[in-house]
Amino acid sequence: MRVDLHTHSSASDGTDTPADLVREAKAAGLDVVALTDHDATSGWAEAQEAADEVGITLVPGLEISTKLQHRGVHLLAYLPDPTYGPLVDVLGRILAGRSERTPAIVAALRAHGIDLTEDDVHREANGSVAAGRPHVADALVRLGVVADRTEAFATLLSPGQPGYVNRYAPQLEEMIPIVVAAGGVPVIAHPWGRRGGTVLTEEAFASLKGLGLAGIEVDHQDHGPELRTRLRAIAADLDLVATGSSDHHGLGKVDHDLGVNTTDPEQYERLVGMARQQA
Repeated sequence: MRVDLHTHSSASDGTDTPADLVREAKAAGLDVVALTDHDATSGWAEAQEAADEVGITLVPGLEISTKLQHRGVHLLAYLPDPTYGPLVDVLGRILAGRSERTPAIVAALRAHGIDLTEDDVHREANGSVAAGRPHVADALVRLGVVADRTEAFATLLSPGQPGYVNRYAPQLEEMIPIVVAAGGVPVIAHPWGRRGGTVLTEEAFASLKGLGLAGIEVDHQDHGPELRTRLRAIAADLDLVATGSSDHHGLGKVDHDLGVNTTDPEQYERLVGMARQQA
């Protein structure tokens, strides 16, 4: 069984529609794929219809933007009830913050001498529930300002760069219990990529487990062999699920092909079992 538990569609910042993503997952030889768009569940229905058509198991999920000690941390939430009131409320606040930030980013980049408009960004965000930094990056690529999303983030859109603008994100310690109360299974995404290791220590993982954290995404392209070994040991010590995934974004990210990392079937069954117990 081949299981990929972290992918994105055009409902957030991927380039494939939810249905096309699922079909590509089947073509890539996956048996299970999770759709985990940023802060949004709007792609679930389309993805499920495609999964039923091609014969692949879909795990509905999302990747929630949170903060821990003023650092951004992404929380994967698998199989939550998308109608649970507190979850709906916080996702609405996150998406509103994302939408409100876009004009400020465009203004900052224009002040930096880049001839970018909000219309340029919204054209790239076609199908997404909210325009965000990846869509700004895509607009910059289309305008020839940068070569790809990686360069856009590295030189213009990350903290400390000319186009960075802060936005609302809930505290991780508050978000984990909300996911659990919604019947979902919370897993920290790529914890030691993007400087996350500075706050996500073993002690922090232990504390977060006490709040309901169920797992750690270990096998991810942001983690080299040494980091994966250390994270797997932490997961084992704390009895947390250890997952693996591609973090696929279609053409939005290179070297993140579907199935490039996968989750051990036993770990996947543990995760699904947790969701059943909380349902």
